Amino acid sequence: MAKSILTITLNPSVDKSTSVPHIVPEKKLRCEKPIYQPGGGGINVSRALKRLGLASTALFTSGGKTGSLLESLLQLEDIAIDPIRVNGETRENFIVVDSATNQQYRFGFPGEEFESNELEGIRTSIEELTYVPDFVVISGSMPAGMPPEFTRSLINTYKTKGSKIIIDTSGDALRLALDEGVYLIKPNAGELAALVGKEELGHSDLDMAAQQLISEGKATLIVVSLGAQGAILYSKTEKIQLPSPVVKVRSTVGAGDSMVAGMVSVLAQQGDLEHVLQMGIACGSATTMAQGTGLFAKKDVDRLFSEIKRR
Repeated sequence: MAKSILTITLNPSVDKSTSVPHIVPEKKLRCEKPIYQPGGGGINVSRALKRLGLASTALFTSGGKTGSLLESLLQLEDIAIDPIRVNGETRENFIVVDSATNQQYRFGFPGEEFESNELEGIRTSIEELTYVPDFVVISGSMPAGMPPEFTRSLINTYKTKGSKIIIDTSGDALRLALDEGVYLIKPNAGELAALVGKEELGHSDLDMAAQQLISEGKATLIVVSLGAQGAILYSKTEKIQLPSPVVKVRSTVGAGDSMVAGMVSVLAQQGDLEHVLQMGIACGSATTMAQGTGLFAKKDVDRLFSEIKRR
């Protein structure tokens, strides 16, 4: 039986996408009918897990008409939701694809800034949840007005209850989160460098940096994403490196969230670490094959999973 999974998205969105024949300045452009999709790191992890056949609960802030739309879109995908009501309107992203070049233009509207009393309300709502998940995935950017220490307090809440924490964010929020010690992080090489106080890391320095964080108790597992070169998974006793499969990349939107979902899906079913990384790369790569802001097709994941082997 798979372990239970909770995803937390503190800065969710509704993504509105369309396409035009060709983008040119100062002309009225005729758009195709818009497509609305749920957005935000943890939400995308829940959506990807659903495609892999695993249930999760998506916890997120939700406000105004956009928040109501976000909830409806997730319910249409049969995802269990636990929205935390806030006063401000949930933010939107606007995506336009130029059909002539297949280039994608992404516009992110700012979200509402949380007041201190509202932040306390969000914290209290999360702390008072009655269920204790086996895995908690905290993913995505932090909203305006939310101090980076907020994530650290969430981690402390769930670690105290016995949950394993997976965090996929950046900057101070990630750095402070590691002070509490988490189960898994997925930095790229630049983010890993910042976490150990370096401007950059050569390929040979990745091992040292990852093992430093593990030995300091900041993370149990570290997966360093190398883009087209694949990824490396580090634990206290293992280093596993796998390549990315060769695919036709249409869009990288959602690839990181899909990679996290793939890894969590294997962890939740108590699979071995090589399969954790293998499934993560397969899901991330399959998502890059999708048009626009779409996530992966399960058949692509299955095919790519079988192709990914140690060099």
